[in-house]
Parts: sequence; C-alpha cells; structure tokens
Amino acid sequence: MRILIIEDDSRLAALISRVLGEEGYSVEVVFDGRSGLAKALVEPFDLLLVDWMLPELDGVQLVRRLRVAQMSVPVLMLTARGQVEDRVEGLDAGADDYLLKPFAFSELLARVRALVRWPREEKRSEDSAMVAGDLTLDPTRHAVWRGRERIELSAREFALLATLMRRPGQVFSREILLDTAWEGSSDVYTNVVDLYVSYLRKKLDRRGASSHIRTVRGVGYTFEPQR
Repeated sequence: MRILIIEDDSRLAALISRVLGEEGYSVEVVFDGRSGLAKALVEPFDLLLVDWMLPELDGVQLVRRLRVAQMSVPVLMLTARGQVEDRVEGLDAGADDYLLKPFAFSELLARVRALVRWPREEKRSEDSAMVAGDLTLDPTRHAVWRGRERIELSAREFALLATLMRRPGQVFSREILLDTAWEGSSDVYTNVVDLYVSYLRKKLDRRGASSHIRTVRGVGYTFEPQR
C-alpha cells in the first residue's frame, strides 16, 4: 500500500512516516501543497494524508483540485482546526476523513486501516497500462509505445499524456495540467502547456495515426481514444 504524506512540519511528517513504515506501508513525503498535488495527480497512491495549512496551496484547495480532476484516492485531512464549520469545509471539499492534531498514532493507524480497506477500482486502473488504438502508456515502466515502436518522452511530456489518458473524455484545464507536470511552479505560464502538447502531438502523430489529444477552445485539452 502506497501512502503520500503532504505535511510541512518535517518533524511530524518524519514521525508519521516512521510509524506507517513500521506497519508495512510504503510512504512518500512532500512538504507543500503544489508538489503534493502534482505527485498525487501523476502517481498512484492508496491514501493521502493532507495537512490543512500547507504552503503554496492549502489542503482544502488541494483536495478540491483532486476531485475536480476526478481522482478518487481517499484523503485523510490532518489539522488543528477543530471547529465544526472547519470539519464541514474539509469534508465538503472532498476529504474522506478528518483527524485533529494532536492525535494518538493508534487512532491514526485505525483511520488509515479503515480508509485503505475501501475497494478502489480507480487505483487498479491507474496501475495498469492504458491503451488507445496502437498507442500504449505503461505507468509502472514509465514507457510509451506506438505499435512496437517505443516513443521517447520527457518527464513532463509523459506526465501530461498520462494525466490525459487516465481520464479519457475529460477536459483538463491548462492550470490542472500545469499542476501535474510543473508542480504548479509560479514562474511557469499556462501557455507552456500548449507548447508541450504540440511536442507530444509531433511525437505521437506518426504514419497518419492520431495523438488522440483534442483542443477544447477556451478550456484546455482532452484525450479521445477513438479519434
């Protein structure tokens, strides 16, 4: 089971990581909201532990963006904000559970066990290869083929294609794609997404076969398997 901890308190993050690791979970840690969102959009996790008060992008905004992108990974929100209206806001944003700081690690583990027990068809699909015509993307091998020919993509090109292929037919805004491939970097403009989509199309449009990437004017991009 893979768990992503998004927590800017490095000491607390290290403690949680150690406790979860001792229980046999595979744990990764990031310390700001934008980096956490980018990792969660691209990599398959069984659970996210998300602090509310994060730099760059707070936990509530992070969860909202995940749900807009139709990511169903369960989220446990960690926060010192204990007012009822705060709990409601976090749950309404798309969090699955809420744990107040300070907390006992025994309670944290119980909540983690409850959340990762939920059946997740979404998770299984994110681990497996995605196919559209003769175009194949394998997330576990970080590889793309057109027929038997391997297509060499940069890390950002791969992240863009994986995001689009994982949700065929869904329209992604340039902002969401920017969060995916550039970790929401504040010094990168959204028009760089257009540039990298053009790179992708040039590499994937071969021998008359389509890249399957369609521009939705004024909104962003979508992946159409039958195109």
